[in-house]
Amino acid sequence: MAKRNLGEKIKLTSYDDMFGLDTFSPGDQKLDGQIINIPLSELHTFKDHPFRVVDDEKMEETVESVKMHGVLVPGLARPRTEGGYEIIAGHRRRRASELAGKKEMPFIVKEYSDDEAIIIMVDSNIQREDILISEKAKAYSMKYEAMKHQGAGGGISLDAMSEQTGESKKTVQRYVYLARLTDELLGLVDAKKLGIKQGVEISVLAVEHQQVIYEVLSELGVVIDVEQATRIKEAGKKGYLNEAYLRDMLTYVKPPVRKVVFNQKKLDSYFDPTTSNSDIEDLIVKLLDEWKEKGGQL
Repeated sequence: MAKRNLGEKIKLTSYDDMFGLDTFSPGDQKLDGQIINIPLSELHTFKDHPFRVVDDEKMEETVESVKMHGVLVPGLARPRTEGGYEIIAGHRRRRASELAGKKEMPFIVKEYSDDEAIIIMVDSNIQREDILISEKAKAYSMKYEAMKHQGAGGGISLDAMSEQTGESKKTVQRYVYLARLTDELLGLVDAKKLGIKQGVEISVLAVEHQQVIYEVLSELGVVIDVEQATRIKEAGKKGYLNEAYLRDMLTYVKPPVRKVVFNQKKLDSYFDPTTSNSDIEDLIVKLLDEWKEKGGQL
């Protein structure tokens, strides 16, 4: 008996078969939690979505997969009161479908509150490997606020997020603080031109102060340390932070610290062994003063 082609034996399972669900079109009667084929034109990005959707190499691979097999795992969306659907999970798949020339994409549609949708949106994206610091900061901040709205106090929310992410409570809190930075300063953090600890220090400052900081740092091309960031924060809190102050502080060059060490044998040739170090220092300074008064030069 002739062998059948391997391609005829292997069939990719569609989302219908995997979940045992029927697929509907948006015009059909929809049940909460049902899979629906939604026209791409009716899909809207999640409000303040913190994660990038980049046309990179990984996107190209996803596009090829969609062309060959379609979208095997449905996205998640919720209906909008103004019409259409807001994507909760599936922004990259939606973009891949668009690039693949598809007109619609399967989504599980459910009703969620704003806070529920934010938490699901963050949790479905936060484990990606290519997330920028700025993306994680904004995502953590959004989830933190959503959890507080749901009744969890600030400390409880941080404890829960720490347990869920596997990061320390302090680390999660730093990311939440970082989200207060302007997009320009967050860009410096992503580019490793502003450290996370430094960013946290200046995140408490007003937007106008942060704008001045960004402009001066970009122009001078300097990377501030934690001590400088703390000084900038204090200047902002006390009301004397401005462009002139920043320039003076960041361009100030500390004089080198001078330290002269005398050889023991040399000192013994001039001083009695019982002479104290302070007496030796006083005498040397006195002799130098006399030398200076006489116009001494090296």
